[in-house]
Amino acid sequence: MAFILGSGSPRRLDLLATLGVVPDAIAPPDIDETPHKGELPRPYCARIALQKVQAVQAEAEDLVLCADTTVALGRRILGKPADAGEAAEFLLGLSGRRHRVITAIALRRGDHIWQKDVVSQVRMKRLSDLELNAYLATNDWQGKAGAYAIQGPASAFIPWISGSFTGIVGLPLAETAGLLQAAGYPLYRSTL
Repeated sequence: MAFILGSGSPRRLDLLATLGVVPDAIAPPDIDETPHKGELPRPYCARIALQKVQAVQAEAEDLVLCADTTVALGRRILGKPADAGEAAEFLLGLSGRRHRVITAIALRRGDHIWQKDVVSQVRMKRLSDLELNAYLATNDWQGKAGAYAIQGPASAFIPWISGSFTGIVGLPLAETAGLLQAAGYPLYRSTL
């Protein structure tokens, strides 16, 4: 049995390592992540995680783990910004407000799929023009849902969270550990 991480995220790889889990292979799937018309953030996130795990090629006995993280401002899905202008738009929308960060995980072995999603609340402080422009200049917003990562320079903008810090980073560890154990995958293998 091989353990395959269906994600190219270095953050997810690092988080798995804290559980002593080192993938045998990394195979990020290439799927269309465009939200459907009128699709709400939580069902969207669960759908994308499921499509990712189904898209990864694996043997029947292999275990495949995929996740998707979505930033939701009300009913609006804030994906990965296309450019600095869109990143600024997202950050100005989040500035001074609470929003949700949803991470859905999907684990597959053969035809059996385990799924879980975690919703956390995050408050971003009101951003000054100076803070916004300095942050945009770091390019840390690139490839990040909602144009920020809580573990990066934008951590200075987040005075309050409620929920799973690791879920906000991109892989809720308590829930991931539970799914891996349900599938019979032992944790802390690399630390023994």
